Amino acid sequence: MNKPLSAVIGGATGTAVLTVALLVIEVETRSRIGLFEVVARFVGVGDNVALGFVLFVLAGTVAWPLVFVGLEAYLPMGPDPALRGAGFALPLWVAFVLLGRGDLSGAILIVFGVLTLFAHVAYGFTLGSVYGRLSGETAARRPGYPDAVDDTER
Repeated sequence: MNKPLSAVIGGATGTAVLTVALLVIEVETRSRIGLFEVVARFVGVGDNVALGFVLFVLAGTVAWPLVFVGLEAYLPMGPDPALRGAGFALPLWVAFVLLGRGDLSGAILIVFGVLTLFAHVAYGFTLGSVYGRLSGETAARRPGYPDAVDDTER
């Protein structure tokens, strides 16, 4: 399958994982964080939670995966697309925490930071895993790495 389509499918899967993780965070903190409001602030639509969530899903499904395809060869996390995806998600997490935290402070801010870090790494890992599987761009097939498979021998 071609790389952009593989990345979009990976992005859709990763966005589903991220959304579920964020919902679990919301439940576990008894809605003190207000993650849907955080998402709306993160995408810059203020209090319009529904529009913010739609933009969040579109970015996670289409925009970020296509950026990942463009940057993937330059990411320094080794040959595994899943690890490169997890590394790719780290700057997304930083932006999410900085732009979306609102007036959180104290212990809940630490909980917010740690749990959303986990959620974003899970997004990136899933994006990279699905992308690698569908595109055939796996660690075992990456030239230049010691354990790479040489498909020309078949």
